[in-house]
Amino acid sequence: MRLLFIDIDTLRPDHLGCHGYHRATSPNIDALAADGVRFERVYASDVPCLPSRTALITGRTGIRNGVVNHGGLAADLRPDGPDRGFVSTTARDSWASCLYHAGWHTASLSSFPFRHSATWWNHGFMEALNLMRGAGGERADEVLPGAVAWLRRHARREDWLFHVHLWDPHTPYNTPAGYGNPFADDPPPAWHTEQVRARNWELAGPHSAREPWGFRPDEFGPPPPRQPWDLGDMEAVTRMFDGYDVGIRYADDAVGVLMNELADLGVADETAVYVSSDHGEAFGELGVYADHQAADEATAHIPAILRWPGLAPGADEGLHLHIDLAATICELAGVEVPASWEGVGFATDLRAGRPTGRDHLVVSQGAWSLQRGVRWGDHLYLRTRHDGLHPHWAEEMLFDVAADPHQLEDRAAADPARLAEGRRLLDEWIGNALAATGQPDPFDTVSAEGGPYHVRGRLGEYLARLNATDRAHWGDELVRRHVRGPTTTSPPR
Repeated sequence: MRLLFIDIDTLRPDHLGCHGYHRATSPNIDALAADGVRFERVYASDVPCLPSRTALITGRTGIRNGVVNHGGLAADLRPDGPDRGFVSTTARDSWASCLYHAGWHTASLSSFPFRHSATWWNHGFMEALNLMRGAGGERADEVLPGAVAWLRRHARREDWLFHVHLWDPHTPYNTPAGYGNPFADDPPPAWHTEQVRARNWELAGPHSAREPWGFRPDEFGPPPPRQPWDLGDMEAVTRMFDGYDVGIRYADDAVGVLMNELADLGVADETAVYVSSDHGEAFGELGVYADHQAADEATAHIPAILRWPGLAPGADEGLHLHIDLAATICELAGVEVPASWEGVGFATDLRAGRPTGRDHLVVSQGAWSLQRGVRWGDHLYLRTRHDGLHPHWAEEMLFDVAADPHQLEDRAAADPARLAEGRRLLDEWIGNALAATGQPDPFDTVSAEGGPYHVRGRLGEYLARLNATDRAHWGDELVRRHVRGPTTTSPPR
C-alpha cells in the first residue's frame, strides 16, 4: 500500500466545494472527495498547530501527552518518567513509527518541527525533510519541487507513507500577486453581513475586527496586500475572505500537481490519499478574524477526505477526532494500533457501511486562550478559563451549531438544561483523563506560567490600544478579570 498524506494548514471544511462552499476553491480536493470518503464531522482534539499535530503523531490528546500551548512547559511532551524503556512511548508508538515498524518507507516534507521545536514529529519518519529551509509559511511553489522529486524517486515502490505539508491558507495570506484573485467576482459568504461586521467592530481582543493582524493593525508592519488594515467596511471583509480563499485555491492547485504526478508514474489507482488539516480559521466567530484562538467550531472542525483503494466512496456523518482517523488508517493498512493511543479506529464499520463515530468529544485550546469545547449532537459547549484577552467571552457559552454554525447566538441563558449537560460531559472527561495519567491538567501549568503563550504579558499594551480606540470599557473588564479578580468571571450581558 502507498499513502500520500496532504496536510493543508488552517483549512476550514466549509470553504471547500465538496462541503458546499459557493466559491470554486478546491476542484482537485473535490475530485478526491468524489472518489473517496468525505468525513463530515472530524475535529482536532487540540488546537492550534503544535498541540494538534502532537496529538495526531502521538495518538494521545493534549491533556495526556502534555502539549496544549505554544510556549512554556506545556509546549513540550511529558516524559515517560521512571518507567521509560530503552525507547520512549512516543518514539515507539508514533503514527509514523507504526508504519515504519510494519516495513513501510516513511517520509515527511514539512517545516513544522522546525517552526515549533517539535522534534517528536519526526519519530518514525525515515526521512524528515525541510527542503524549503524555512520555519513555516512557505508557499506551495516552494514545497512542490521537493515533493515531486520524492515521488519520482519512491512512488513506484511498495508500502510508503509520504506526508506533504502545505501552508498556503495560514496567515499571512501571501499567495503571489501574479496569481491574481479567482474570486474577484464572487461575493463573500452570505452569513457575514454588515450587521455581523458592525457588531464585531465594537468588540475587543487580538485579531478582532479593529486589529485583525494581531494586537494592533501594524503589529508586524503593514499587512500583506491580501489582508486589510482593519474591517471597517464590507469591502475589507471581502478582501479578508478573498485572501484566505485564494490561499486555499493555491494549495488545491498543488494537490492537482501531486495527483498528476501519481498518474504519470502509473501508481494513482494503487495509492491512498488523505487530505486533512491541523485546525481551521475564524472569520468573525467569537469576534476573531484570520486566526485560531478558541476551541470552537471554526477552529477545531477540520476536513478529512480519504481515497483508499477498495473503499466505497461516500460521506461519513460520524463524530470523530483526528486521532481516530489515524487509527482507522492503521487498521485499513493492516497495522496494529498501539495500546497507548486514545484514537479509536473504525475501519471495520467503515468498510461495511455501518454508522461510525463517538457520541461526544472534547476539544482543547491552550495557546491563545484556555478553553475547552464539548461537541455532541447539534451542540457546542465552551468553558473558558482564560479569555485570551477577549473580554466579551463568557466563562460558559452554548451554541446550536446546526442552526447557528457561526456561533452568533450564545444560548447559555436560554437553555440551562443543555448547558448543564455540556458541563457534566466536560467534567467527566477531565476527571477520567486526570485519573488515567495521575498528572495535573496542563491547563494548570499554563495558568501558573501567566497564561497562554500568545497573550502572556500583552495586557498592558492592549489596554493602551483599547483606550486609544474608544473601547476603554472593554479594558476595564479585562482589568477586572486579569488584575483585580479571577480570569473566568463572565462579562455583563
